[in-house]
Amino acid sequence: MCTGGQTVSHPIRRISAAPQWPSYTGVSHYIGTSPTTQVAVYVDPTLGDPAMQNGKDLVADADRVVKANNAIFGTPSQPVNVIVFALGGKTDGTGGADHNTCDYTNGADIEVCASFGNSGRVSALFEAELSECSMGANLCGVSTGEALSRWCAAVVGTNALADFATAPAWAQRGMPDFVNKTDGTDQNEISTGCGMAFLSWLQKLGYALNAIAPAMVQLGTSGTLAQLYAKLPSGPESDAWSKFLSAAKALSQITNDDPFGTSSTAGRQLLSAKTPDRAKAVAKPKARRKALPFRKR
Repeated sequence: MCTGGQTVSHPIRRISAAPQWPSYTGVSHYIGTSPTTQVAVYVDPTLGDPAMQNGKDLVADADRVVKANNAIFGTPSQPVNVIVFALGGKTDGTGGADHNTCDYTNGADIEVCASFGNSGRVSALFEAELSECSMGANLCGVSTGEALSRWCAAVVGTNALADFATAPAWAQRGMPDFVNKTDGTDQNEISTGCGMAFLSWLQKLGYALNAIAPAMVQLGTSGTLAQLYAKLPSGPESDAWSKFLSAAKALSQITNDDPFGTSSTAGRQLLSAKTPDRAKAVAKPKARRKALPFRKR
């Protein structure tokens, strides 16, 4: 601004108050807002320059993340707020991410763990929570929704959270059946791992994630992976478990969340497959959602 021949510089400041975060209670330093999709990013200033860089990188990457997420679900997003801080006391991304509910109404204030020197992990954690908002409360707090959220993060975040893998734990436990039944929690790495492997298999069969995701949303919280198999349609619901188990046992080993090796093509498939119409959300959202709780320590 110019006054009396002198130029006065003022930093850009966020006029509105910081959001009420699910758990973070410290100072929220506003970094900026992505120009197209309106993702407002804040950082815990006590973490210094590495966290500030995470925040700046997220502002720069947020539009890409949101557009990719919208392509997966076939629905528009809404403006969200994100705080980057040491979630769980971690600064390497292993603290995960959380928000209050799986929708944009009450779940749009998102917390993600800082990841010093690796902002790609911050973007992936952001996508994990954003994808749950796009589920419209239909898959909240169950193993199928958790698996879908993790797959979205893997594809959009270019597998930056590979250390959060759960499919190996499912295989090591003897491959129990969570295809014909859905686990009523998103905190069980065994049931989540089964979901991760199953979605990898479906993509191997030729179904892109942007066909899988809307179908899962339509099936809702009570839907099973076997019902998803029939809905796509891949074949009779009764065949889903036996065919998947046979394919899984034929693998030499399961060492990651994409045992059928589909992640390299999943991103390219996002814009090529026809996406089914999405049903309206009917399930009641659950309180405080934390994503990606199973991680290396």
